Amino acid sequence: MLHACTLTVDLHIPDSRSLKAKRGTVKHLVEACRARFDVAAAEVGSQDQWQRSELGFAAVSGTPRQAESVLDSVERFIWSHPEVEVVGTSRAWIDTDG
Repeated sequence: MLHACTLTVDLHIPDSRSLKAKRGTVKHLVEACRARFDVAAAEVGSQDQWQRSELGFAAVSGTPRQAESVLDSVERFIWSHPEVEVVGTSRAWIDTDG
């Protein structure tokens, strides 16, 4: 059986003074999460605000526990970056029953 879960992370980037600076931080987080945790990742909101970003991640696994474990690791990784402040997070399961 297929299990899919999403994680949305709302960020404040206080030291960003331009969209270019913000995109450098966002690009690092998104690419690092893709490489380290094998998740789908993208900036999904607040693209035109230079101190805010909303990142979206998705994990697919054979067990719910594994999908949650991967997203737990992603969340810890984001929290470990002092250049960003996590404003909020949310998770949602994707119904895979056809």
